[in-house]
Amino acid sequence: MEKDYMRQTGRIFDIQRYSIHDGPGIRTIVFLKGCVLRCRWCCNPESQEFDIQEMVVAGKKKIIGRDVTVAEVMEEVMKDGDYYRNSGGGLTLSGGECLCQPDFAAGLLRAAKENGITTAIESAATLPYENIEKLLPWLDTYLMDIKHMDPVKHEQFTGKRNDRILENAKKVAESGTHLIIRVPVIPTFNNTPDEIDKIARFAASLPGVEEIHLLPYHRLGQDKYTGLGRDYALDGIEPMSQEYMKSLLEVAKKSGLRCQIGG
Repeated sequence: MEKDYMRQTGRIFDIQRYSIHDGPGIRTIVFLKGCVLRCRWCCNPESQEFDIQEMVVAGKKKIIGRDVTVAEVMEEVMKDGDYYRNSGGGLTLSGGECLCQPDFAAGLLRAAKENGITTAIESAATLPYENIEKLLPWLDTYLMDIKHMDPVKHEQFTGKRNDRILENAKKVAESGTHLIIRVPVIPTFNNTPDEIDKIARFAASLPGVEEIHLLPYHRLGQDKYTGLGRDYALDGIEPMSQEYMKSLLEVAKKSGLRCQIGG
């Protein structure tokens, strides 16, 4: 008999197979709709609204968002079970912010674990800790964005202060969950050596945290804003050179953590 959680519904906008980022091994990434942040550089602006939307893609209108059950998503995820087992990969939840749909996210993670698949989430930890607690029993790796240590600048560029994010980071670390800190490095926002140093030192203060990943700014999602009829807030901002990113990596290494460019 089918378990109740397999009938839990949620709203997604994409499923990406054969990913080698966003967690160990070969992974399937499920992108959930909805986010409480409005990061100026967001490469998935179609994820921000929970509502189903229409976006112009390659000159054609496309519906973004669909409602599915845990069972329907897992049918797609399980197609690559052999790849997961051979590579140590599995399921990653992304978005948007998966914590906006905690019951659905927990159902997906539980279904993966009960099928012997490792789990991960990409999350900015912007929701109440109760939302996070629903996921922890089924979660192997938490890839958490820490974007800035200054609450005022954080709010200026994302729409929200970072107080809850930093508090949640401490609680997740104390829970014993495998936590990796990731930093989207954005020109005009947080790409100075001092800003990276402060984030890295905070990450190093979290119990059990051993890694920090610096994610270089890119403009791959810029056309999506046009497709949604929106302005891109960082228009004209150029990506950083590889040499500059390496210099920031050296700054982060002073924290004593394992550091890398990219996730």
